Amino acid sequence: MTESDIDTSVVVVGAGQAGLSVAYYLRRLGLDPGNEFVMLDRGPGTGGAWQFRWDALRLGYAHKVHDLPGMDELSLSFDTADKALPAKEVVADYYARYEEHYGFQVVRPADVTRVEMNAEGFVVDFEGPYGQREVSCHVLVNATGTWGAPFVPYYPGMNEFRGRHLHTAEYKAAEDFAGQNVVVVGGGTSAIGFLMELEEVAASLTWVARRPIEFLEGQDLNIEGGVSAVALQDEAAREGRVLPSIVSTTGVPRSRRIQAAIDRGLLLARPMFSSIEADGVRWSNGAFRPADAIIWSTGFRPELRHLAPLKLREKSGGIVVGKNVSWKNPRLFFAGYGPTASTIGANRAGRAIARQVVATLSNLATERRNASAGH
Repeated sequence: MTESDIDTSVVVVGAGQAGLSVAYYLRRLGLDPGNEFVMLDRGPGTGGAWQFRWDALRLGYAHKVHDLPGMDELSLSFDTADKALPAKEVVADYYARYEEHYGFQVVRPADVTRVEMNAEGFVVDFEGPYGQREVSCHVLVNATGTWGAPFVPYYPGMNEFRGRHLHTAEYKAAEDFAGQNVVVVGGGTSAIGFLMELEEVAASLTWVARRPIEFLEGQDLNIEGGVSAVALQDEAAREGRVLPSIVSTTGVPRSRRIQAAIDRGLLLARPMFSSIEADGVRWSNGAFRPADAIIWSTGFRPELRHLAPLKLREKSGGIVVGKNVSWKNPRLFFAGYGPTASTIGANRAGRAIARQVVATLSNLATERRNASAGH
């Protein structure tokens, strides 16, 4: 493959918070959207993972969503957004206006299925409305997030359960559980949100979590404030280990709404059950609770299957990433991965990654010129 065969300089996979942040800074540094860098996004619409969230979720009920860099130029801010509307609608609308304003020309739906290396960089295969396509580039920015890789831990008896298993990613509405006995598994804000939505709908609710829930003072969770959580994420990424849960080290913000639920006895988590039976869950002490549905609010893993041909995975289960770049492939950058998974972290990483990408492109151009001069 020659330089003339390369379709674009940079491909950004994912147009959620992290991908759009990188795109903003690439544009500021002089790269032309749709020409010098191309964005591929699997979702049918704008909004990243937010477009798939359940209808009842409102911005004020979840972790704080930080504004995208340069969003103020559109006179938009999530701080002043309509909290009465579904969060998925607000985020999708703001992101759509943002993409149009900055001319990012995101290709969607574009499901990236495979990334391979060649002499000049990467070949990225993706599926879309026109079937299987490919685009080649010198540098790749992976900003795929986690929504497409839900995690459900295994417990004995899972396959014998006659009720319904579903993950956070599959939850649609509380009405689906009317009159049912529901077990909610998990210690984060999604689990708590489900409990509050189901309180007046389900016949019974049981909340279980692997560790005691720490309720923090304050209305919002600023993940950057959880220094230990960020440090643990960074350490795991640098060592190529599976990334730990953010909420396990940050706790849950004690908003007025959550405090009221604590006061009325709703938010009392039991230890994890030891096994699942056909009609419910059982603890090691013999205690049993009937269940028609188990909601697994147990988090996600980074969505990295498309990178498998690059052979980045370590024996310890993760990918070695330090300062936003793969240590096995210096042309591959990770946005919103590990310590930069929070929305404000993704914004900060976007600026740093864009600078690293432009420096890498400059170095590659110098190498090509030197090689040509040598011939």
